[in-house]
Amino acid sequence: MSNKKNSFDWRSAVLPFNSNIQSAIHSLEASCLQIVLVVDSSHKLLGTLTDGDIRRAFLRGLNLNSSIESVIHRSPLVVPPEISRELVLHLMQANKIHQLPVVNKEGVVVGLHVWDSVVAPNALENWMVIMAGGRGMRLHPRTEHCPKPMLEVGGKPMLQHIIERARIEGFRQFVISLHYLGEVIENYFGEGNQWGVHIQYIREKTPLGTAGCLSLLKHTPSQPIVVTNGDVLTDVHYKDMLDFHVLHQATATMAVRQYEMQNQFGVVKTKGLDIDGFEEKPIYRSHINAGIYVLNPEALSHLPVNQPCDMPTLFERVKNNDKRTIVYPMHEPWLDVGRPDDLVLAEKNF
Repeated sequence: MSNKKNSFDWRSAVLPFNSNIQSAIHSLEASCLQIVLVVDSSHKLLGTLTDGDIRRAFLRGLNLNSSIESVIHRSPLVVPPEISRELVLHLMQANKIHQLPVVNKEGVVVGLHVWDSVVAPNALENWMVIMAGGRGMRLHPRTEHCPKPMLEVGGKPMLQHIIERARIEGFRQFVISLHYLGEVIENYFGEGNQWGVHIQYIREKTPLGTAGCLSLLKHTPSQPIVVTNGDVLTDVHYKDMLDFHVLHQATATMAVRQYEMQNQFGVVKTKGLDIDGFEEKPIYRSHINAGIYVLNPEALSHLPVNQPCDMPTLFERVKNNDKRTIVYPMHEPWLDVGRPDDLVLAEKNF
């Protein structure tokens, strides 16, 4: 169980009790350990915090400035320093956890056991479908001879970033939807052998929207599929989103991000002619579509073959047939690369 994270990096996951959710997110991203260890001034463990806790907090209406006090898990499983590796392994397997805090007799955090599932992920049967047919008009002239998903970020195409990240999490079966300059993508990736994956292609003769291309799949999948736009760069864990979808018994799941928009003016609240109150430059919060989805095979039955359809329309059809549609709240870094400024930002952040 020993590795650099266990020996050195676990301290980057420690966070004071009086922190807010934004600080917890920064801690999760900085440590890459997928857990926050919440401590008091004496460094005693008060609880833990994970991605799932933050997502539930957003669904309850909390925001980035909210305290973590009502979010943390106050009775986490912990172990003493002297516990054997074999018992640690058994406890993590039995409780289906990837992190196990180590505390001494005084309750002070002294370490963290981490299950490194990335070393040898189990190969998943689930397909990942990547929609890569868009023209990228706002990125002209860069996209005049290069499809938008093939624009380079950090020395390699955006599409390659998506495939490599998904492969790390166990995805091996990919389907790429092509339209504009599709031959550039197909010539670059081929059947995916260089990346240790298998890639198939579907070709849109005319643009079919963000969901219509799925009607062209040659075979109906046997498991839920992950679908992503080919111009979305993110640190989200696709496997975690898939697990979330299955856990909540959904037919269709949409990744969403919290979006904040501040009114630049002071708002006057009225009742008829009377002033009822004032609100100085209020912030309005909403969820926006992040362009990543999980769909059960039955969801695809709502797509007429070769007919245009966008994802929101598909979700409405699924919901109108009394099937569950849910959101997956994201907090991870995310960027929809649609403009030249987005490419600059992508180079900086990814």
